[in-house]
Amino acid sequence: MHAITIPEPGGPEALVWAEVPDPVPGDGEVLVEVVSSAVNRADVLQRQGFYNPPPGASPYPGLECAGRIAALGPGVTGWAVGDEVCALLSGGGYAEKVAVPVGQLLPVPHGVDLTTAAALPEVTATVWSNVFMVAHLRPGETLLVHGGSSGIGTMAIQLAKAVGARVAVTAGSPQKLAECAALGADILIDYREQDFVAELEKATGGAGADVILDIVGAKYLDRNVKALAVNGRLAIIGLQGGVKGELNLGALLTKRAAVTATSLRGRPLGEKASIIAAVREHVWPLIADGVVRPVVDRTVPMADAAEAHRVLESSAHIGKVLLATPNA
Repeated sequence: MHAITIPEPGGPEALVWAEVPDPVPGDGEVLVEVVSSAVNRADVLQRQGFYNPPPGASPYPGLECAGRIAALGPGVTGWAVGDEVCALLSGGGYAEKVAVPVGQLLPVPHGVDLTTAAALPEVTATVWSNVFMVAHLRPGETLLVHGGSSGIGTMAIQLAKAVGARVAVTAGSPQKLAECAALGADILIDYREQDFVAELEKATGGAGADVILDIVGAKYLDRNVKALAVNGRLAIIGLQGGVKGELNLGALLTKRAAVTATSLRGRPLGEKASIIAAVREHVWPLIADGVVRPVVDRTVPMADAAEAHRVLESSAHIGKVLLATPNA
């Protein structure tokens, strides 16, 4: 098969479409013939040499895919060769084939075409696990999403609105904020021109956000705590603004607030399977009913993954950037 390899870390040009050995599904795995994958920030970090795959994972980038089951490994039941699926991966999505633990498989939801389905596994698993399973967002509460026009952000807006929450977003342009509003965002903050703490305080009558989903990390830590409501929950899922920040424990105590930080890629198989099961139970019906939809900026041939990385790093996109294999 062919896959995107990284012979040496570097810029987008470090991504090389090359012939590599086919993967073989092990116990409890299926072999998926990949139709599409999606680009995530973690792939950029891997390309740069800063985020190696966990032990035992494929060396190729790609944390999600969609395609058809080509073979079943030992012990697999409930799935058949030819089934159309999408999957959460620890790596290997930028390839024509990938071996997937059966607990990380999802059927393609009703109403979504096979190529577009690659836009779903990572964002739905990330948002559902952090906003709902960890931070327990409830109807009537306010969610602040940083990077509202990103793949994560566009999914978080829709899922929060689906459960009856109020949604605030930050984004870097009027166009991006308009797209967030079209998805249901109630409070629109241009982080280049406005202070999100002050804007959120005005919009909520001083109450703040009950839950904050943050991709920035250290740069926003102090202001995120200020923006939290009493009993608020800050869920950190990215470190685009640095890894070390100063936390005012006094402010946290006063608000009786909580800070959590999670990643998805390195979790044990059982934890990933539990998250995927929850996504299938709670999110898939919303997609089938048209309440929630994947947001795709563009689809690029997988052999041109370098161009897709340039798009992601420019932050000019809205939603997900997909990669299509010759199988598409």
